[in-house]
Amino acid sequence: MKYTILPLIGFFYLLMVGDGTAQESVSLPSLPAVLRNISAMNFCGEQIPIETQAVRERIEKELMISLWDRPQAVLWLKRSTRYLPIIEKILQKYKLPDDLKYVAIAESALRPHVGSPKGAIGFWQFMADTGRKYGLTINQFNDDRRNVFLATHAAAKYFKDLKDKLKTWSLAAAAFNMGEQGLLAEIMEQDVQDYWRLYLPLETQRYLPRILSVKMIMTTPAKFGFVLTATDYYPPLRFKQVTIDNFQETPLRLIAKAANTDFKTIKDLNPQIRGHYLSAGRYALLIPPQAPYDFEARLKKRVKRYQTLRQERVYIVKKGDNLSNIADRFNVPLAALLIWNRLDIKQPIHPGKKLIIYAPQPQDSIRPVGIEKPNKEGQKRSPSKKEGISP
Repeated sequence: MKYTILPLIGFFYLLMVGDGTAQESVSLPSLPAVLRNISAMNFCGEQIPIETQAVRERIEKELMISLWDRPQAVLWLKRSTRYLPIIEKILQKYKLPDDLKYVAIAESALRPHVGSPKGAIGFWQFMADTGRKYGLTINQFNDDRRNVFLATHAAAKYFKDLKDKLKTWSLAAAAFNMGEQGLLAEIMEQDVQDYWRLYLPLETQRYLPRILSVKMIMTTPAKFGFVLTATDYYPPLRFKQVTIDNFQETPLRLIAKAANTDFKTIKDLNPQIRGHYLSAGRYALLIPPQAPYDFEARLKKRVKRYQTLRQERVYIVKKGDNLSNIADRFNVPLAALLIWNRLDIKQPIHPGKKLIIYAPQPQDSIRPVGIEKPNKEGQKRSPSKKEGISP
């Protein structure tokens, strides 16, 4: 995990919280006083050797970095009421220590879409291979690492395996950060099985102190100058879950309309869905709790209407066409053309390809599937009643 420090001028400005004045900064405890008050602590019930000077220095450093970025710490606190109840309940189900919830904060600050340069994604910062190993779907359509429920179940299983292999929660946390094979190699080479006495990659040496700094701030925020009222915290997630048997790609806007909400709400409740479509398959989706009782029936009706409309809005690519001039001709954004047809702007299109264009004009260029092109004499065959032409 990469850590950043705000510029000094930004730090003093961001001390002005609450009513917008600098009054609160006066009551902030001094850093030396805060550090002097660090006393006995534990992680998942394991005592931390805080009396060892090298250990204390590592913890003090991470605590000061966390306190330096006060806005980030405030966001940890505010988001905690939205996500931690979910994480705590899942950890309890697997009979895991409650302290593991602080790993998610240290990893992602409880943000579903955050990613690392190495490719780790989501609440628990799973790499793709590890996520798939623990049951997460990760492909071009869905990334379950962004789903707090699915990702936490996977993290719980992974932590159970790590604890079984490494025997202590401190080493399990280290392995969660750097991978169990690399950690096991260092344990064998150094002949040491104590996280605090192992020489590990610097990021991993900082990892558990970082988690402990999060725990200290989250459990006693007022001690560090964070005084929030009940209304300051973000509300918990509210939703109802529905099961959808999706037999073909379906635009998320149809799901949103059927739930009497908007596209953004569906995406926010289901951050694992990538792009504008729900791919074929069976899904447990979250929708707003106030969604209509007949959501499923409403969705089926909209999907049927959408399928009909697609048949009526087909454009056949001609020689000399490209995506830009087709978009200009129908007065639609090029980006919309790409979304409707799941196209990549870098890939060429060829004559004869069928494109879906949701534009009312020019009508003479869009025709229902199955209607023949004009014959050599320029006369069009009259469509049958069965084929029909869209108005």
